[in-house]
Amino acid sequence: MEHVHLAAEEDDLYSGYNDYNPTFDSEELDNDAGFQQAVRTSHGRRPPMTAKFPGTAIGGRALGTSFGSRMPMASSMGRPMTGAVQDGAARPMTAVRAAGYSSAMTRGSTFDPLGQSKGPAPPLEGKSEDTPDEKVKILEKKVNDLIEESCLAHGHGDLQLSLDRAKEAGRKERALVRQREQSGNADHINLDLTYSVLFNLATQYANNDMYAEALNTYQVIVKNKMFSNAGRLKVNMANIHFKQKNYPKAIKLYRMALDQISNSHKEMRIKIMQNIGVVFIRMGQYSDAITSFEHIMSESPNIKTGFNLILCYYAIGDRERMKKAFQKLICVPLGIDEEDKYIPPNDDTHANLVIEAIKNDKLHQMERERKALAEKFIMTSAKLIAPAIEATFAAGFDWCVDMVKSSQYVELANDLEINKAITYLRQRDFKQAVETLKTFEKKDSRVKSAAATNLSFLYFLEKDYDQADRYADLAMTADRYNPAALINKGNTVFVKKDYEKAAEFYKEALRNDSSCTEALYNLGLTYKRLGRLEESLDCFLKLHAILRNSAQVMWQLANLFEMLEDPHQAIEWLMQLITVTPTDPQVLAKLGELYDSEGDKSQAFQYYQESFRYFPSNIDVIEWLGAYYIDTQFCEKAIQYFERATLIQPTQVKWQLMVASCYRRSGNYQKALETYKDIHRKFPENIECLRFLVRLCTDMGMKEVQDYATKLKKVEKMKEIREQRVKSAREGSARGTRREGSASSEVDIKAVSHPEPKHSPLLDQGRDSGHSSHGTSAKGERLSAKMRALPGSNEPYEASSQRDIDASYVDPLGAPMERPKTAAKKRNEDDDFADEELGDDLLPE
Repeated sequence: MEHVHLAAEEDDLYSGYNDYNPTFDSEELDNDAGFQQAVRTSHGRRPPMTAKFPGTAIGGRALGTSFGSRMPMASSMGRPMTGAVQDGAARPMTAVRAAGYSSAMTRGSTFDPLGQSKGPAPPLEGKSEDTPDEKVKILEKKVNDLIEESCLAHGHGDLQLSLDRAKEAGRKERALVRQREQSGNADHINLDLTYSVLFNLATQYANNDMYAEALNTYQVIVKNKMFSNAGRLKVNMANIHFKQKNYPKAIKLYRMALDQISNSHKEMRIKIMQNIGVVFIRMGQYSDAITSFEHIMSESPNIKTGFNLILCYYAIGDRERMKKAFQKLICVPLGIDEEDKYIPPNDDTHANLVIEAIKNDKLHQMERERKALAEKFIMTSAKLIAPAIEATFAAGFDWCVDMVKSSQYVELANDLEINKAITYLRQRDFKQAVETLKTFEKKDSRVKSAAATNLSFLYFLEKDYDQADRYADLAMTADRYNPAALINKGNTVFVKKDYEKAAEFYKEALRNDSSCTEALYNLGLTYKRLGRLEESLDCFLKLHAILRNSAQVMWQLANLFEMLEDPHQAIEWLMQLITVTPTDPQVLAKLGELYDSEGDKSQAFQYYQESFRYFPSNIDVIEWLGAYYIDTQFCEKAIQYFERATLIQPTQVKWQLMVASCYRRSGNYQKALETYKDIHRKFPENIECLRFLVRLCTDMGMKEVQDYATKLKKVEKMKEIREQRVKSAREGSARGTRREGSASSEVDIKAVSHPEPKHSPLLDQGRDSGHSSHGTSAKGERLSAKMRALPGSNEPYEASSQRDIDASYVDPLGAPMERPKTAAKKRNEDDDFADEELGDDLLPE
């Protein structure tokens, strides 16, 4: 009892239960100045308080916590106080512990509910690559990478590498399937990956023209029912059969693919039907093709299908349906914006910047290409059907022009009119062509310039240079930046031999259009005429960089190097030229001439022989080959060449004399005698023939020797009389002019120089009037020397001397030695200026 403490009557045991610490009053935090300061500043980061709490509503009692030492309280002390503790005494434990607090915490420890003071977490454990799932994932990644590499290689044009990567992807994919089967996951095969591998492999087979392998791979995909929409790949299979020209099989596969594609995929069905129509055209089944194209034009019309439909109607000759199809073609919507959209307004700076940015973007380029393609198809269709839809092609063109004027392609009407004039040209109706073009003189500047350009070109071809110059000026007035007009103006100045002025016009044309090859070619010719060979060479080298396979350019380069006395470079360019035109006889003859000038007889003989094989009527080549065989002591082989020359030039006695000389040198005297007799019947006043007849008859003991001797003396006497008359006429001439000895029937054969071999017009555009071809004259001297290699008239025919008559005989009638035309005539810029190159194409720029 002594420990029992009785409560005083004035103490209330339940006092303080309704009191609370205002610190936990969250409703009044907005008005708490200390809390607001802690939120805005670092005031709230102070160390935890260990002193007594500030006073509260309880009065002088402190808030009891679990910090500090705990002292046992005797039960006799009565009910412990929960509202406050005495100084230095700890608050007794209660049955419920506050969340986030621990009784093990000592006074002064920091608040760390996330455990950040324990340091960083340990690193994650690495996954083992030995597990089956990891192996499968690694293989799948390798397969995807190989497919991507294959596609990229195909994009770069490396078809073999793309095929190799596709094959390797196929091997990796099969290894992946085996790996899944071994791990017991055969049900989880990645079908999308398998489809991608097979489809890419089939595509790369087709790109490498391995059609059988591609078809087998596509067949594997199509037969597998697990692949959805695999039937569409029959279109690819049909494309391969089309390339193999197996048209029935292609149509069958196209139709099978069409059956497996639903009507919701309208665009794809249209494309397949278009392919079917094209295959029918290849097979010549135009009625079936028309059925497909008409269906397309009724469902989804497009330019290509409309053009193909017109072709089919043209093939079967249906005029009315051609007209209807043309009307449908010009009504097909292109789906592009108007050009007015790209005209910038003057007041809106932002809009100007936007239009400047989109003026030449990919979309606008695609629109221009689509419009250009449509105009091309319409123009081609009009030119095709115009002669067929009406009684005359002019009426047909007029109908097409009227239809085009009422459509969205109004600007094509003028181009059709110009094409009408060009059609007149093809029909050799120059008068109608000129009249048609003259109708454009009062139209807008673009059409007027194009018509005037073509008129200038026509008059230039007709060698009416005044009219050509007039219309060239008119074209330049209408459009000063028209390169074709400038070229035609330069041509008219060129033929007047004002080369400096012509060069200025060609340069201006190049400034307006740097890709104008006609201007560059003509500028090179002009520099060549002016003797500025280095500048001419520079022009043709630039032109060769643009036109890599132009035979004319290569010939000009070879000729320039020959003029610059660099025969090795000339031979190099001619060797390149014969890779482009391997059967050109003049190029081969020129190579033979250059090798002959270099002293390489074997190479010269080879190229002359090839030239003769392709064109056996070139006198220069025949003459060189005959002289070559005489020089090498094979007179029997030379006979065939001189006989051919006799057929080409029957009025030239020298070829027949060479035939007789070859028979005589080869020991066939009887044949030689017969040949000389035949020559005497054709040319009875030929002195050389009579001399050889006298000698042969004398040596062979024939009775005709006296007759031939009498004739020889008579002819020689007549020759002396004529020479005296000519000499007297020259001496008595007051003007002192020299007359040509055309009245003489015979000229001293050894005194006649060998005529310079003419350059063939084939590709020979390199000789200028002021340029003497030393190589050509040297060739003539050599040939004359060779033909004088037979025994002379004052020596016995058995002599071993290498001298004989000169074959350069002059016909008594004074007829010049004519040269036959070559089989393929090309331009010579000295005689016939390169008008086709100088004049622009008949189509307007």
